[in-house]
Amino acid sequence: MSDYQGPTSANGYEAIPLPLPGMPPPPQRPFQKLSKKPRALEFLKRLKLIYPEAPCSLDYETPVQLMVATMLAAQCTDARVNIVTPALFEQFPDAVAMAAADVAELEELVRSTGFYRNKAKNIQAAAHKIVTEFDGAVPGTMAELTTLPGVARKTANVVLAHAFGIHEGVTVDTHVKRISGRMGLTKHTEPPKIEQDLMKLLPRDDWENWSIRLVYHGRAVCMARSPNCMRCDLLDICPGAAKIQKEADRAAKAKAKKAAAKKTAAKKTAGKKATTRKTAKQKPAADAQKKKKS
Repeated sequence: MSDYQGPTSANGYEAIPLPLPGMPPPPQRPFQKLSKKPRALEFLKRLKLIYPEAPCSLDYETPVQLMVATMLAAQCTDARVNIVTPALFEQFPDAVAMAAADVAELEELVRSTGFYRNKAKNIQAAAHKIVTEFDGAVPGTMAELTTLPGVARKTANVVLAHAFGIHEGVTVDTHVKRISGRMGLTKHTEPPKIEQDLMKLLPRDDWENWSIRLVYHGRAVCMARSPNCMRCDLLDICPGAAKIQKEADRAAKAKAKKAAAKKTAAKKTAGKKATTRKTAKQKPAADAQKKKKS
């Protein structure tokens, strides 16, 4: 831990949450009921302390490489994309090379990211449009980016924020969707509506780093199936944590009740078997006594 320098390409973008200074362990803190806006800002403040470094976890050198890496990350982990892109970018380093690439060759290079046929087709088509309509340079506006094949608002947000320093919206991936809901910052499940809710609550300059920090938090603490709420430094302000704990307590009680019922049923079955065995042992003696009397 002493050598930990934050998430980098060298350590696979592993984000180790840092404890909040001057605060007791999460389970010892009383719950604070905050309204939505102050809660969102407190979440943001703490996330910046917990994850002081929040780089994009995709490896790239140019805007077009970032665009392609983000396209490949759909339904795929960033770690897998970072394994795939070195060979891809070595062979096709820019939009001109990608536009002229053989689609079958692109498919083979990106196969392990899933949906590889569609991704390869979109990469080539987007690169072709960049070359023919944007002089070979990735456009720097939301309106232009979203005209490229395979580039929707989520990908455009990433490219604009990290390649151009422009914050047009909040990137909503599975982590952001899940955790923002648990935090009680949105009731929606559709990414465009979640994005609009978050944009109203967070400062514009923090839109993209909010998303990255939630991705790191989702990997390290707030997992989809078994969130580690008891070690989460957002516990005392998170409505979802209380709900998760209640559900866990309810599930534990149901499990204990089921186990007790099973134990009682087993005792009854054992008692019946014992009675049957006793009756079976007594029957020959009773029959013999009857014969003797007769």
